[in-house]
Amino acid sequence: MHQAKFRVGLIQMACAKDPNENLAKAEWRIREAAGRGAQIVCVQELYRSQYFCREESAELFDLAEPVPGPTSRSFSGLAAELGIAIVGSIFERRAAGVYHNTALVIDADGSLLGLYRKMHIPDDPLYFEKYYFTPGDLGFRCFDTRFARIAVLVCWDQWYPEAARVAALGGAQVLFYPTAIGWHPAEKQQYGVAQHDAWRTIQRAHAIANGLYVASVNRVGYEGPPEHGLEFWGGSFVADPFGRLLAEGTHDQEETLIVECDPRQIEETRRNWPFLRDRRIDAYAPILNRVID
Repeated sequence: MHQAKFRVGLIQMACAKDPNENLAKAEWRIREAAGRGAQIVCVQELYRSQYFCREESAELFDLAEPVPGPTSRSFSGLAAELGIAIVGSIFERRAAGVYHNTALVIDADGSLLGLYRKMHIPDDPLYFEKYYFTPGDLGFRCFDTRFARIAVLVCWDQWYPEAARVAALGGAQVLFYPTAIGWHPAEKQQYGVAQHDAWRTIQRAHAIANGLYVASVNRVGYEGPPEHGLEFWGGSFVADPFGRLLAEGTHDQEETLIVECDPRQIEETRRNWPFLRDRRIDAYAPILNRVID
């Protein structure tokens, strides 16, 4: 385990329709984060475009990019220049007809440590992701950056304790969750506060249950037609291994959060709350069933 303190940076931004404009914005915001001391910088899910999964259109596959591609080349160059690790996000074109929702992990020397392909793919009103994304096939991976051992999970993954647990068992000190989540206009008044609270609570619970840091970065802004779009709720945050919020973004402003994390906090929390010690791994086989009939 890396023992030195490290600083994470979360880039919460609104997205324009032009992918190159979004890439340029992400680049200067990453530079800003590094200038403020961030050592591991994470952008939000599918930052290069507006959230296109609000509709099903074959033309939108044109937004996909390969690896290497524009994002990986840009972020690798930035990482090496600035001496930081970067968690990127792309709509990955793996082959004709095979696309993934993918996170890139780039180390501080510019090398690509590897990919995480989103494992849980939602299919909900205005989140038609099953149309676009093949489920991930790389499992829940950990990556040793220069500053910390991290795992990346993506948006819908953040509701699954199994994913967080496997990442923790692999030695992750931080779970990064690049995210695109917001309110349906018709639901916000009645359910909005509860929806956001549930989202924040489940991720704080992952931090507590696994004794590690959780860093979730979401987009802001309204995208789509007035009655059939999404208002992304921002609220990017970092929680410590005790579940305490160390920083939290607004619902509607672009901003960059810089948060210091201390690996000793992981050690101390797990000594006092030794959940991993007391796991009954001999009794958990039923979890591999879809349901227990």
